Amino acid sequence: MSTQKQARQRYGDVHESEALRVPEEKAEQLVDALNSDLAATYVLYHQIKKHHWLVEGAEFLDIHEYLGEVAADLEEGADVLAERAQALGGVPLSGGANYEEHAPVTPEDADAYDIRTSLAHDLEMFGDITEQLREHIQLANNLGDYNTEEQLRDILEDVEEHGHHIEHYLEDDTLVTSETLE
Repeated sequence: MSTQKQARQRYGDVHESEALRVPEEKAEQLVDALNSDLAATYVLYHQIKKHHWLVEGAEFLDIHEYLGEVAADLEEGADVLAERAQALGGVPLSGGANYEEHAPVTPEDADAYDIRTSLAHDLEMFGDITEQLREHIQLANNLGDYNTEEQLRDILEDVEEHGHHIEHYLEDDTLVTSETLE
């Protein structure tokens, strides 16, 4: 256990970076946005991992593997968000309960659902995160932070792609026979 009596920096405090030279009032807005995106990403990450673990049925393996890839991409995006928040002089949000408390998205409950319902829940959250990322890209652009804007655009590209693929999984075209579905 740490013997340190005081935190080096409190969550919510932003110190202007000499290297990046983003004014503190702008950095505060950006760090808040990044932490909101970070929280939403980790809430979705945990929901995707749940579905990765629980998927069953004729298409189990393909969906299981795909959801594993989605989770890895989300985790990579979360790392980018956290590192950018830190670079801007903030403290990245951390901790499970903190994510749900600060996330602008609501995860499904703890129960297990069929994969179609689970993927529909994921698609809804992907859509919410897509909208928020677009807003934060515009914020970064308006504040003149083109690096944050570019990093958010890269994350948005992955989020949109995964949302689109999940949308395809939910289409009613399938190779599974009608007898299997009954």
